[in-house]
Amino acid sequence: MSTTTHTLSVLVEDKPGVLARVASLFSRRGFNIQSLAVGATEQKNLSRMTIVVSVEDFPLEQITKQLNKLINVIKIVEQDEDNSVSRELALIKVRADAATRGQIIEAVNLFRAKVVDVSAESLVVEATGTQEKLGALLALLEPYGVREIAQSGMVTLARGPRGISGVK
Repeated sequence: MSTTTHTLSVLVEDKPGVLARVASLFSRRGFNIQSLAVGATEQKNLSRMTIVVSVEDFPLEQITKQLNKLINVIKIVEQDEDNSVSRELALIKVRADAATRGQIIEAVNLFRAKVVDVSAESLVVEATGTQEKLGALLALLEPYGVREIAQSGMVTLARGPRGISGVK
């Protein structure tokens, strides 16, 4: 079985229970949601869901048809990796003492990340980027002792003038 990954942008009404209904649709079909981010849009009362899903030997078409049947779903767009911009946010708490603090800050700067909190024993680093970039930063920080990670889901916008709602 081959696994393919798809990124969907789903425009939905901003109402209670919509997220649960959308997520349960994927769950019932046995799809693994790798990433899920939900937030406000430029239009009042609408939210945008960015869903990254793994599919094993199964067309995504069936799930998009079922999503379109949900009354609160306005529009679904599958994002093409070549024609979109995708980013994630990570907050990483790293063990840091006086001896290692400078090395960690230097490494963080290489990744255009920033230190957002400093204590006597640790630093909190904020980084945005692709999964690959965040993974590389984590690998670099791992020897210092990563104490905690909080990572958002992926957010994606199509390149060019048009948005998901069709507004230029």
